[in-house]
Amino acid sequence: MSRAKKTAGKPKTVTSQLRIIGGSWRSRRISFTAWDGLRPTPDRVRETLFNWLSFDIEARSCLDLFAGTGILGLEALSRGAKTATFVDSSASSCQQLRQNVKLLDAGCEPTPHSARTEVLQFNVMNFLQTNPKGKTYEVVFADPPFRQGLLAPMMTLLESQHWLGESALIYIESEAELTKLDTPENWEEIKQKQAGQVIYRLFRRHAKNSAS
Repeated sequence: MSRAKKTAGKPKTVTSQLRIIGGSWRSRRISFTAWDGLRPTPDRVRETLFNWLSFDIEARSCLDLFAGTGILGLEALSRGAKTATFVDSSASSCQQLRQNVKLLDAGCEPTPHSARTEVLQFNVMNFLQTNPKGKTYEVVFADPPFRQGLLAPMMTLLESQHWLGESALIYIESEAELTKLDTPENWEEIKQKQAGQVIYRLFRRHAKNSAS
């Protein structure tokens, strides 16, 4: 007879960790609560992504949409990004992200990364609808929930509401069956790779020709 005890009540909260793989926070780990649908970008995909970005991350302003754990924006900050804005609809994800930034910054001198970090709890699509301050970003990370039809309207809003710098880089993760994305005409796909059931792509935006 098994001696394992049965436990009643709510299931235990599962805490997981991710490792930052480069920059000033290299090998530091962040903790996060795992929940259904959360798909943190794994180490090997992040390594490929930041190899693609190479020198295009340092001193750049970054926007991390559907941020979740915030691992992409945190990796960018670790590698010298000027600012990082994280947007996610989950209150617990945003709270955890703020805590992780503070923990990573412990003892950081003279200017902590947290001074260059903004965590916003918003529905991403609502957030993108208006850009009253005309703020633009040079690097955008987007990993929306799969199979919810969010990619096309998200890309349209990024362009139409002027969130993107003239030569912005946009990184997108999508389900593998989306072999082609209907991107704005001035976006050029420069990199693409597949890892399991995920396709990840990097686009470069070109300024629109104002001539008619």
